[in-house]
Amino acid sequence: MLKNCYQTKFVEAGCDEAGRGPLAGPVVGAAVILSKQFRNKQLNDSKQLSEKQREELFPIIQNEAISWGIGEVWPTEIDEINILNASYLAIHRAIEAMRILPEFILMDGNRFRQYKSLPFACVVKGDGKYMNIAAASVLAKVHRDQIMRNLHEEFPKYGWKNNKGYPTKAHRRGIVEHGPCKYHRKSFQLLPLKQQELF
Repeated sequence: MLKNCYQTKFVEAGCDEAGRGPLAGPVVGAAVILSKQFRNKQLNDSKQLSEKQREELFPIIQNEAISWGIGEVWPTEIDEINILNASYLAIHRAIEAMRILPEFILMDGNRFRQYKSLPFACVVKGDGKYMNIAAASVLAKVHRDQIMRNLHEEFPKYGWKNNKGYPTKAHRRGIVEHGPCKYHRKSFQLLPLKQQELF
């Protein structure tokens, strides 16, 4: 069972992002404040859950959280400031979108850029240790997957409804055949050095 939170002195928001590795689409951050009484046996790191489980948890988290927020950073900004800074910015935007602001940030991973003057802690693989980070990972992942399904309708040739913008062979074959589109991250290596690896 995951721990509810990292500390109890301050109102704590668990934070996580989705979409650092894809070649296309936004990076999405999420921040969630859970009550100390919140429990859900199914909640875990979003990568350990099926798509169906994540989508079932999404409204539960939104309805039962004390506060939550989601932030997006799109490819033009990613290319300008790099993906690491874009990931921090997505979390900052998620915090700013919250109805109730936290007093303490619990961040998945090993580093973070401080938001204003709020104290924070980073926990490696925190989405598998703390419920508030796990909840944020679910919100970020489900929200981003829906964006990529919507973008697929506009650009079906890249297979985004299946690969969500990640560098699969099918996605990269689409780039070879049709070129990149406005939702691709031009600062990323869109194609492998040896294009025969695609076929």
